[in-house]
Amino acid sequence: MTKTPSPRRQANEISMMLNAVFGQDRFPVRIRELAIEYSRKRFPDDPLTDVLGDKLPGFEGALAPARDGKRGWGILYNSAITSPGRINFTLAHEFGHYLLHRLAHPEGIYCTEEDMRSWDSKNRKVESEANEFAANLLMPFDDFRRQIAARDKPDLEMLSDSAARYEVSMQAAVLRWLQFTTRRSVLVVAREGFILWARSSEPALKSGAFFRTANVPPVEIPEQSLAARRASVDGSKGSAEFDAGVWFREPCEEMVLFSDRYDFSMSLLHLGPASSRFEALEEEEQEETFDRMMNRTPGSSWLG
Repeated sequence: MTKTPSPRRQANEISMMLNAVFGQDRFPVRIRELAIEYSRKRFPDDPLTDVLGDKLPGFEGALAPARDGKRGWGILYNSAITSPGRINFTLAHEFGHYLLHRLAHPEGIYCTEEDMRSWDSKNRKVESEANEFAANLLMPFDDFRRQIAARDKPDLEMLSDSAARYEVSMQAAVLRWLQFTTRRSVLVVAREGFILWARSSEPALKSGAFFRTANVPPVEIPEQSLAARRASVDGSKGSAEFDAGVWFREPCEEMVLFSDRYDFSMSLLHLGPASSRFEALEEEEQEETFDRMMNRTPGSSWLG
């Protein structure tokens, strides 16, 4: 049996094809047209025939087989969703399911928001792979690094420009940047004074700058933080520098964005350079902690 290429490899192969056809300044990726055209040429006996919105209460999107004995597949997204970035990521996620999982799931795959965000759901591997494919296809590392270098310290405007370039949510753009930056930075999403989830860059995680939110009591955001003091921010976003003892045991800069639409705050925390705390740990303990944190993929963050 031929082994299915990894999500990243599949996305990279398509990106190289798009680069060859349209050049490097080709964003955002038009998933609707791409998915149908690519599947027809690559899998003419089992193509995608439709990409459309539909009433899908309780679901973000779906990959569904054609009905009435017809061949082919359709990608559906919840037509009640109005965010272009959220729709675009959902379409890319379902395109990933088509390429990676349709043969193992001939009955189709319906994705709830929980399925797409929960790192410990029963469908974790399948949903995580579809998210990985979508992130790599929509926001290739090589292009993202040309917009924001790995060593740069971006502000919210720079990341918002990237979100617009790739037609994804602000959260998705920040998460993607966290995957390649060499800076120590942490993204914290909170609601009603508590952390919903958080994600650290690899350098931050290795230095011990992270927040555990799974299988622990609710974690409060610091009362001195901007995220906890909406009235202190002019408009929907702001920034401030904090001494040690507010977010971490060291100083940091917080850049916060409040989303009234989705009722949450998003804080990007930039820390200074530091040696890795993991250097003092045993190798086995180091690998276990790092793998456990990095493999958690809060999928709702990609949706935003």
